[in-house]
Amino acid sequence: MPTPARVRADACPGVSAPHDAADGPLARVRLPGGTISAARLRALADAAEACGDGDLHLTSRGNVQLRGVTRPGLAERLTDAGLLPSPSHERVRNVLASPLSGLRGGLADVRGLAESLDLALCAAPELAELPGRFLFAFDDGRGDVAGEGADVCWRATGPDEGTLLLAGGDTGRRVARADAVAALIDVALEFGRVRGAAWRVAELDDPAWRGTPVPFADTEAVAGVFTRDDGGLAAGVVPRFGQLSAAQARALAGFGTALVTPWKSVVLPDAPADVFERLGFGAEALGTTACIGRPGCAKSRADVRADAVFRPGLRAHFSGCERRCGKPSGSHVDVVAEADGYRVDGRWVPLDEVKGML
Repeated sequence: MPTPARVRADACPGVSAPHDAADGPLARVRLPGGTISAARLRALADAAEACGDGDLHLTSRGNVQLRGVTRPGLAERLTDAGLLPSPSHERVRNVLASPLSGLRGGLADVRGLAESLDLALCAAPELAELPGRFLFAFDDGRGDVAGEGADVCWRATGPDEGTLLLAGGDTGRRVARADAVAALIDVALEFGRVRGAAWRVAELDDPAWRGTPVPFADTEAVAGVFTRDDGGLAAGVVPRFGQLSAAQARALAGFGTALVTPWKSVVLPDAPADVFERLGFGAEALGTTACIGRPGCAKSRADVRADAVFRPGLRAHFSGCERRCGKPSGSHVDVVAEADGYRVDGRWVPLDEVKGML
């Protein structure tokens, strides 16, 4: 794929450089590997109330966004909580890791690799210049995050070995688990040297950056209580549209460390059987997702969240415009707002007929 001509600078938001959305500044907080301690989750909830709209908005890269950040003090709060370890690198700390790793299934335990990569990333001054869209991933062999569009991914093939993927293609290079972090850092450094105007590995012309395409199964958020491989209990919490109120975030923090997934859900690694009775939300899988829509986005043509359709078995993404922000990587019905209706998988449908079409 030829490198596209860039008409603007990379504008992926962070905390120090938020995006100017219709509902106010939007700040994105990176959570490498999706892991967040109870104390940091409470700090995010406090920051959302003190500085933003009061909610935590989960992203398709396992991060958290705060919207409507019109009051000062966010960076200071997050720094104090340890959520901004390197301001110069904050936009490039984009790391996925299989959220169920070490809990249920998988060929290897990738827990800890994302944290190690984050430390190595922040220790390399030149990597602060990576594009904000560059994405790292550690897949425990089940193929979940390997299918989420990472630029470079270590995918386990056994407990102590894996293969290196570039833009979803298998390079054939086998890398020991102990060397996985160093291998991903080396790829990022080389990409920084050769990328030119490219933001993603897939945009490079050089065939050396290609791999053999690998099929990936669609992955959905785990919902409900499940049994860990060690016999204990864990839980998958699926908030509607990936949006948590500050109170809900604090309730989740009451169960200890949490894992934010790329499917806009939260895994609680250690949960009691009655966790959902105590939480009061999030027990059911919700196949429908949506961008923020109106009034939060000036580009949106509709209040897509008000129009969204939920039914068992439906996987759909409602978008306010052709950018399709937050769309899932797996198969889904594509629903894009237009004047007086939606285009459903390319076919225009009047608003009052959308539900029947789905």
